[in-house]
Formats: sequence, structure tokens, C-alpha cells
Amino acid sequence: MSRHLTPALFALALLTPFASARAQTAPASGKPLSLEEAVAHALKKNFDIQIQTFTTQNARETFNASSAIFDPTLTSSILRSVSQAASNTSRLDGAQLEGPRNDGTTLRAGVSQRLTATNGVLGLAANLTRSATNSSNALLNPSFGNGLTATLSQPLLRTAGRESATNASRRAKFGVDIAALNYTQRILTVIFSTETAYYNLVSSRETVRIRQLTLERNQNLFEENTARRATGVMTDLDVLSAEVGVANARRALVIAQQTVADREDALLNLINLPDFNTRLGPVGFDDYKGSVPSFATSYKLARDRYPDSFTQQETIKQFELDLIATRKNLNPTLSLDASLGYTAKATKEGYGQAISNIPNDHGNNWSLGLNYSMPWGQQADKANYRASLNTVRSQKVRLEQLEQLLLVNVRGAVRAVETQLIAVEIAGKATELSSRQYDLQKARFDAGLSTARLVLQAQEDLETARFNELAAKVALRLAYSEMTRWEASSLDRYKVQLPQ
Repeated sequence: MSRHLTPALFALALLTPFASARAQTAPASGKPLSLEEAVAHALKKNFDIQIQTFTTQNARETFNASSAIFDPTLTSSILRSVSQAASNTSRLDGAQLEGPRNDGTTLRAGVSQRLTATNGVLGLAANLTRSATNSSNALLNPSFGNGLTATLSQPLLRTAGRESATNASRRAKFGVDIAALNYTQRILTVIFSTETAYYNLVSSRETVRIRQLTLERNQNLFEENTARRATGVMTDLDVLSAEVGVANARRALVIAQQTVADREDALLNLINLPDFNTRLGPVGFDDYKGSVPSFATSYKLARDRYPDSFTQQETIKQFELDLIATRKNLNPTLSLDASLGYTAKATKEGYGQAISNIPNDHGNNWSLGLNYSMPWGQQADKANYRASLNTVRSQKVRLEQLEQLLLVNVRGAVRAVETQLIAVEIAGKATELSSRQYDLQKARFDAGLSTARLVLQAQEDLETARFNELAAKVALRLAYSEMTRWEASSLDRYKVQLPQ
């Protein structure tokens, strides 16, 4: 299907529909603005797209944050403590002149790592200590020590395994995909909205042009009737009818000009140009030159590319991860906690000697324990599982609904293009007929064989035919835009590069 959009102005197609298929907008100052340029501005500056860009970036940051749980965690601390008793309470304290005094310093450093395969946490910590006392019973004063401890905390049932360990990061990854699809959907919506606003502006400016032509014709008729009244050919009623026709045409022109201003603002808002006081330049579109669309082709494009369906599929994957988690939560909590440590032989030679002692001259300690818990009846866990299962089922039904809506919408969009193609052809012929009828009635009036009322009626019929043709042409372009939105083919049409 060929598509042609140029910024050229419309010719007088509505007056002579078979002379040229191009429509002409009302005069506008400034550089001509093509549809492609308007869409390019919107894709670059539209507020909704800018906001969605931040949402997509936040989704990526959420994924980065969830993946960071597998990064090693470093810990360190230093503690200095001093205790001084007011007096001795026992001769065993070894302090003769004052109460017992203890002065200690502890330095700790460690690292812990979550295990992707098991969801356990493995830790390694080392500490250096210095303790001093005023007790004469102390064998080493000050005393320096060193210790090294390895720990493991491993869930065995409820949250054990790779699925539990990576649940949050996988869910966040689906969130990134969803955000990217929402960004694509926002792009399609902005393109469609910009096309709609652009075509509406073309229509409103062309309406002004038609209203101006009508006003000129009615003004000429009023002047002719006034002149003929002076010769006795026309009556006061004929002049009054023509004068009312001028007033109505002027009123319609003012309303049409207001509509132009409103639609210029609507397009400016979408493409986010900085100056609302500058009028947009001429806008226009060539007549539709494509062939009749194929539903099979359009529907295949929509099934393969329309973002809403894929967004729903990714959402289902997220909820399926939640279902896996709630199913595992039906298991009791059982965890293994183990530790193994070495303590160096105490020395008074300083921290360096304490560190040197641990490989060859050390004590050891270890522990191994199991922790078990399960709520009585597990009512909350069972309820959460059922709710999660229902959510997955409802989201799958929602996907079926979206797919059916996509089918209906594509059928409607293709049908609308087909209908408007016929409507444009018929409206063009109706305009030609009304134009000839007006010319005939005006010639009869000039020959004194018709009345001003009949001429005004013919003028109204011609104006209505012109508006019907204009409406049909705009409706065709809007129907085509709607169809390409469902197909997501407007991304190719405007060469949109989506971020990776």
C-alpha cells in the first residue's frame, strides 16, 4: 500500500474535484509544516513521551537494584570500650589500689555473598582484639587476639533454590520489557494523536476558506439585489434575504476562525513548540492514493507487533513468578545455620603477631543447627496461593479479551478505510453536481428567471457538498491513521527508532 504525505497546499479540489485531487488550506504565515515534521517534533518533545522515558529508565534501575542482591556485601566496624569499677569487691580481682579496670578494642571486617544456585548466604569475617586490665592476675597485659569465622545460612524448603533467589530480578526484568512496550504504545498514541490534530487543523483551515468563499458570494448577491432594487427589479424582501445570507455567512466564518485557533493550539500542545503566539505555517495533505486494505495483512501485522498484547503476556509472566513463590510458601520454613571459626593464640606482641599465630597456633569452634517453623493450618499461605492462582487466571482471560478486541478493532479500522474510500468518491461527485446546479441557478438569476432565495439555497447546497467532501477526505485519513496504529506500522512509516 503506497502512502504519500507532502506539505504542499491543497488546490481548489472542492470547487473542481476532477481537476486535481489536492486540497488547499487557508493562507497561513510562516514556513509550511508537513505531517512528517509535526510527528518528528512530537516524538522529540511531547510531554507524555518524555515522562514515559523516565518510567522506562526507572524500570531498568529497578532491575539493577534487584540484581544487586548477588553483589558481595562488605562490613567493617571498630569498637572501643572501657570499664572502671569504683572499688575492689574481691581480692581475686588483682587490683590493689583501685577498682578493676578493663580497656578493650575490637576491629571487625567481613564479606557476605548470596548464592544464586541455592539462595543461601555465605559469610566470612575476621576480627582483631586488644584488651588491657589493671589486674595483676592477667598473664598477658595487654593481650592481642585474632579470629576468623565462616558462616552459612541456607534455607532448605520455603525459599530454597535458584527460583527463589532470582525471583525479584526476573520479575524486574519483565518490568523492563513491559516499560519498553508501554513506551512503544505511547509512541503509537502520540503519532495517532498528532496525525488527528494535524488533519483537524487542515480541515478547520479549509472550512475557513469555504466560509470565506460563501461570504464573498453572498456579499456579491446582496450588492446585486440592492442595485436591482433601485431599478425596481428586486423587492425589499429580496434584499433582506441576501443581507441575512451575508450575516449568517459572516457568523459562520467567525466560528470557523475560532476553531482554527483552537486546533492550532491543540497541535502546538502535542508537538510542544515553545511559542504559542506564532501561528503555524500552511498545512496540507495529498489525497489518499493507496489501494483497498486487506484485513488478513493488517491483522497479521497487529498480531505480530501491537504492544498491548505483548505487555499483557509479560504481565502474566510476572504473576506466574508470584504464583511459584506462593506455592513454595506452602512449605514450612526450614533453614540450616552453620559456622566454623578459628581463634589465634593470644599474644602481647601486637596485632601482627596475633595475625601470624592463626595459621599454626589456634583454637577452633563450630556450630550446626536447624530451624523449623510452620504456622498452624497455614491459612494465610493457602489464601495467598489461591489469590495468586486467581490473578494468573484472570490475567490470561484479560489476554484473550485483548486479542479479541484487537481483532474487532482491526476489522473496524479496515472497514472504515474501505467505507471512506467510497465516501470520498461519492462526495466528490456530489460536489461537482452541486457546483453545476449553483452555476445554473445563478445564470437563471442573472437572466431574471430565478429569485435570490433560490440562489441562496443553491449556495447552501454547494457549501454543504463541499463540507461533506472535506469531511470524507479527512475521515479517510483518520481511518487510515487508526488502522496503522493498530498495525503498529506507523513506526515504520515515520522511521521511528525505538531505544534498546
